[in-house]
Amino acid sequence: MVGYRRNFVVGGTYAFTVTLRDRASTLLTDHIDGLRAGYRRAHEHRPFTTVAICILPNHLHAIWTLPEGDSDYPLRWTHIKMLFVKHLIAQGVNVSINARGEASIWQRRYWEHTIRDERDLQNHLDYLHYNPKKHGLVERVCDWPHSSFHRFAERGVYALDCAAPPHLIEINE
Repeated sequence: MVGYRRNFVVGGTYAFTVTLRDRASTLLTDHIDGLRAGYRRAHEHRPFTTVAICILPNHLHAIWTLPEGDSDYPLRWTHIKMLFVKHLIAQGVNVSINARGEASIWQRRYWEHTIRDERDLQNHLDYLHYNPKKHGLVERVCDWPHSSFHRFAERGVYALDCAAPPHLIEINE
């Protein structure tokens, strides 16, 4: 088995894909308020800047910039995942915990990419924001409610009614 190594850049900007184990699950959107609350609490505990985010039923994409002097994004994701699991349990959702103390709902690992430059950032922003259309959840990206797309459209980065950017590239999840 190949050793898995993450790239840690102090104050870096990263793109993430975090996925539920059951790809047919809709827990993230079914319990969006609990996910948002856990995300906020994790942010209060260990601040970071959310550049963009898109929450889909079974996975989410986020782009973060960490504070100067900090590269510990794994701790933040652990905290978000843990708080969401606590919310689910409080709501009566059956969540099994394995011998390592990990909840059965999350995939163990997540995809992470260190953003290299402005072009790389734009490519990841496009991919993140157009993901609901890619997965057939909406016809137009602006119709997906759980996305920072609307904030970007208000600033004129995207046309509010756009369906897909002309330069969208495929990024491996």
